[in-house]
Amino acid sequence: MPKKKSTSKASLKANRPELVLQIRLLCGDVIALGPGKADLLEHLAETGSLQASAARMNMSNMKAWRLVKDMNSCFREPLVLAARGGSEQGGSQLTDSGREVLQLYRAMQRDADNALKARWRLLEKKLA
Repeated sequence: MPKKKSTSKASLKANRPELVLQIRLLCGDVIALGPGKADLLEHLAETGSLQASAARMNMSNMKAWRLVKDMNSCFREPLVLAARGGSEQGGSQLTDSGREVLQLYRAMQRDADNALKARWRLLEKKLA
């Protein structure tokens, strides 16, 4: 039987606990928006390139296209306008709706973090 690894209190204190909230908006079985998709939208807003955004996230171009397709299909208006092609023909940009959805999502994250701060402090005291 394999031995269980023991964890000392010193090593637990070195790895201070933290609360990590992840909000996911579902559209049926599809994640319409979550942490990774929000990050992709932010990178896209900065770079204007889906390929560059995917590279920043160590993601394949095909996966980035699939995520954009999923997001666009779940919202009433597209979040991203994308054109396939080389450096002169291609390019992607957030729509006004995409910027608004991203801002609302990030605000929801901040609101959730703030709402749970007091209870988290109480729970954190009970952790080793």
